[in-house]
Amino acid sequence: MMDQKKIDILRVTYLRGPNIWTYRPVIEAWLDIGILEDFPSNTIAGFSDRLTGMLPSLIEHHCSPGVRGGFLQRVRDGTYAAHIVEHVTLELQNLAGMRTGFGKARQTSKRGIYKIAFRTRQEQVGREALAAARDLVVAAINGTPYDVAAMVSHLRDQVDDLCLGPSTAHIVDAATERKIPSIRLTEGNLVQLGYGVHQRRIWTAETDQTSAIAEEIASDKDLTKSLLKACGVPVPEGELVRSADAAWEAAQEIGVPVVIKPFDGNHGRGVSLNLCTQKDVEAAYALAYRKGDGSSVIVEKFIPGNEHRMLVVGRQVVAAARGEAIWVTGDGTSNIDQLTDEQINSDPRRGTGEDFPLNAMLPSKSGEIILELERAGLSPESVPPKDQRVLIQRNGNVAFDVTDLLHPSVAAAAALAARVVGLDIAGVDMVLEDVTKPMQSQRAAVIEVNASPGLLAHIKPAEGSGRPVGKAIIEHLFKLDRNGRIPIVGITGTQKTGRIARLVAWLAHISGKHVGLACSEGLYLDGRQVESKDCANWEAGQRLLINRSVQAAVFENGSHAILAEGLAYDKCSVGVVTDVSWQESMSEFDILDAEQAFKVTRTQVDVILPSGTAVLNAADPQVVELAELCDGAVIFYGMDPNQQTMTEHRAAGERVVFVRDDQIVLAHGAKDVAVLPLASLKPAKSSQPEMVMAAVAAAWALNIPPELIGAGLRTFESNPRKTPY
Repeated sequence: MMDQKKIDILRVTYLRGPNIWTYRPVIEAWLDIGILEDFPSNTIAGFSDRLTGMLPSLIEHHCSPGVRGGFLQRVRDGTYAAHIVEHVTLELQNLAGMRTGFGKARQTSKRGIYKIAFRTRQEQVGREALAAARDLVVAAINGTPYDVAAMVSHLRDQVDDLCLGPSTAHIVDAATERKIPSIRLTEGNLVQLGYGVHQRRIWTAETDQTSAIAEEIASDKDLTKSLLKACGVPVPEGELVRSADAAWEAAQEIGVPVVIKPFDGNHGRGVSLNLCTQKDVEAAYALAYRKGDGSSVIVEKFIPGNEHRMLVVGRQVVAAARGEAIWVTGDGTSNIDQLTDEQINSDPRRGTGEDFPLNAMLPSKSGEIILELERAGLSPESVPPKDQRVLIQRNGNVAFDVTDLLHPSVAAAAALAARVVGLDIAGVDMVLEDVTKPMQSQRAAVIEVNASPGLLAHIKPAEGSGRPVGKAIIEHLFKLDRNGRIPIVGITGTQKTGRIARLVAWLAHISGKHVGLACSEGLYLDGRQVESKDCANWEAGQRLLINRSVQAAVFENGSHAILAEGLAYDKCSVGVVTDVSWQESMSEFDILDAEQAFKVTRTQVDVILPSGTAVLNAADPQVVELAELCDGAVIFYGMDPNQQTMTEHRAAGERVVFVRDDQIVLAHGAKDVAVLPLASLKPAKSSQPEMVMAAVAAAWALNIPPELIGAGLRTFESNPRKTPY
């Protein structure tokens, strides 16, 4: 066996926005593999088998061969420890329930030191997965034990605690499909969709359109029933009571069997069904009182049938699920708790987390089930005779999809109920004998309307097809032609980019927009300097994007910020690149020459929308190379209109900006669109015409009319004290 080997993690950086690796947040880690540089995987006896034994699911990793098992083939043929750590980190995240796929490993300029980058949806989970992956790989190399199951369990707990819940994640994924950006605003499930003035917010299944009044109405079950009844929605007859005696009196007046539930309950907590005797009613009253707010309890007529949950989004039902009764069958030796665990909880669809469509059950811990058993003369400790069926829960498990079976009149009643309460997204609980039949032909009623309904039963039902409820919510929040975006300008380079950003922000502002600016000269909101320090960073950029008043935003992005944090936005309308320059400060990130600096600068161009524009300096050959990487249009700017790049671009019918006779010319193909006096801005009189051209080209890319651009130049120059920027 080899001597004990180790891998040191030297540096871990969370890149929270688009970066030199990819468009999504990643963790970049520097690993020192030490003498393992001399021992690729195929030289370590038994390593491949040990690694595969620890993580057999690595078979699914394609890696460079591009086929299933491709990564393990690389391990057998010989690859280096850093590359293996990258793949193991990804797989540990996958096993923990946080699906990821992107990863890269690259050697640095120092022998034995590698950079790896891997996608992660949550920084802390990603960091712990990295440390665990290093330990696992070292164990596999040295042939020492490693408890993979325990680590995966720990990471899964971390995912449950720290990541978005499945309902919120489903909505965010639907937004991503629509190219709508998202920002997680808290450690919980509050998420912003879109930027600035066009943003919307969700909190699981609540939106910024969800009325607080409607939520209060929904939490008051008696008020909800009275409103629904007044508007013609069928509801069970019921009464609000404040004592067990009053509950029995109400049950007699209404007529047994009855249902008893908390005044302010939801999700079926404290609900007892099909009650016929005074003893059962009084016991159910005590349970409902305990589960509710301690003030009132509802007694209402029991309606036979199955419980159904209708998910209403906007004005229509987008998903429907049916519940069913749960039974166990006696074996003559096991008590009801044991039978439940063996016959019900053994279903892989059951569990305690949000990932399971059905809940795990333990009768001795459920007041509702205990009452149901007591009515049959049983308790959780009872041992039923062989083959005796015992009812555990009359209604529940609302997770069997019936969306395609829904009768239009049933859907209409559910949608009306949500509208009467005032909820834009609602879970409408109905009791129906048959979901396929008209409301009028069966005993049917709406029994509850709930705000913030659970989505999991519709996303991942126990039976039937999952429904795209996240897509329905996104379509409710954003019209089909909207993506929640505002015009964003990003500026990268070393040639007075802060001043360019200020001028672009001013030109956008005079076009009539509320503009945010984050640059090295400060943070500005509509002319008000919020911060005077260097704000060309991720955090300051996020402050602009979450501001509901911002209609356009301008960002200065230095190479250090790109390498250390990533961009603050996912995509932009305009990307300006003044130059590609290597700087000494980039050595910190092992960026050692202009060729590597090019990869940093291209990050700005990579994120330009297909409908957007790159504004590029035609005088810098490396900047010119960026044009072919842009998904959108390109505007070149330069002092010399006869320079080859400029003439070829113009001959192709594209846009250029140049200086002629001390005037800035905006040309589109062969046509001069506008001529602006360079002398109208004082900096241009000195030695900064390139700066002015870059800003003018960016404003033109934003479709600001040349007349307004000219006015902006004059205003910026003539009265600087009154100029916000």
